[in-house]
Amino acid sequence: MKLLAPLLVAAAVAGSAVADDLTGADRLLCSTLRATACTAAGNCESLPPGELNIPQFVQVSVKGKELSTTPASGEDRRTLVQTVSRGDGQIVLQGYESGRAFSLVIDEASGQAAFASAAESRGVVVFAACTPMR
Repeated sequence: MKLLAPLLVAAAVAGSAVADDLTGADRLLCSTLRATACTAAGNCESLPPGELNIPQFVQVSVKGKELSTTPASGEDRRTLVQTVSRGDGQIVLQGYESGRAFSLVIDEASGQAAFASAAESRGVVVFAACTPMR
């Protein structure tokens, strides 16, 4: 099974995409919008998320502490989240997998999100828009 955490990335809240109010939601669907990858040498490149092998849609289970691809993607990528906190209008999920630390920050009122992943000599930030899954 492929791992999802190395590909996901949350450092700030994006401002341009339309998303939903997530207050109290425990299952979310996030659509990745923009991605930027940087190396320790200072080279950064903005790319469509798919070019970095980041899925277009990511399911977030806040209670289940898991990130996963959707069944329609044809992939079975799952990542366990070690830490979840909710407060000040934000949902924060963090973890570590395959040599990469990751963090997600999701604004509950707007559904805007940022995913960040850091590994030796490389970092990736992805902005997304999230909606509650029903």
